Amino acid sequence: MELILVRHGETLWNKEKRVQGISDIELSEFGLIQAKKLGECLKNNNIESIYSSPVKRAHQTAKLIGKFHEVEIETDIELRELDQGDFEGLTFSELWEKHSSFLRQWMADPASIVMPNGESLTELQNRAWGVIEDIAKKSKNTVVVSHNFTITSILCKIQGISLSQFRRIRVDVASKTFVEIEGDGMVVKLLNDTCHLGKDI
Repeated sequence: MELILVRHGETLWNKEKRVQGISDIELSEFGLIQAKKLGECLKNNNIESIYSSPVKRAHQTAKLIGKFHEVEIETDIELRELDQGDFEGLTFSELWEKHSSFLRQWMADPASIVMPNGESLTELQNRAWGVIEDIAKKSKNTVVVSHNFTITSILCKIQGISLSQFRRIRVDVASKTFVEIEGDGMVVKLLNDTCHLGKDI
């Protein structure tokens, strides 16, 4: 079976370089264009099921992919982004200005450090991986629309990369990653592909 991991299109918070986490932010106009291009490029794929984070930016992206396929979109809260707690809504520059000491700790040990009033990457990976395992058991070609840290944590698990090394993986907005699943084996066939966006990226 084929698993296609899709990161949602751009939001205004992406453009403003703000921490989004589980905040329910919609796609920007540009993000809608990106999501439509995702849908177009996947319209001829044999997609038998679509799962999405319930957060608006992911669900909007999933709907624009799903319009070409006669399948219902299943939402799963475990596919949400990393809960970044007190940091949600801050710009990256504000984050460094106000919380540089914590961020240095997190960068040194991202797997176990918990975001203030949020969660850790390990907690995120555990909840998201449970969804992937359930999808794999159904043996249907599936699109999963989710978020940066969520997809990165899934790919770390598939490729046997420690979460402490998660920065080795890049997942751009409106990207797609193809994973082949056969039995208990999972192989990444195409990583972080954005060719469908053309000159828009």
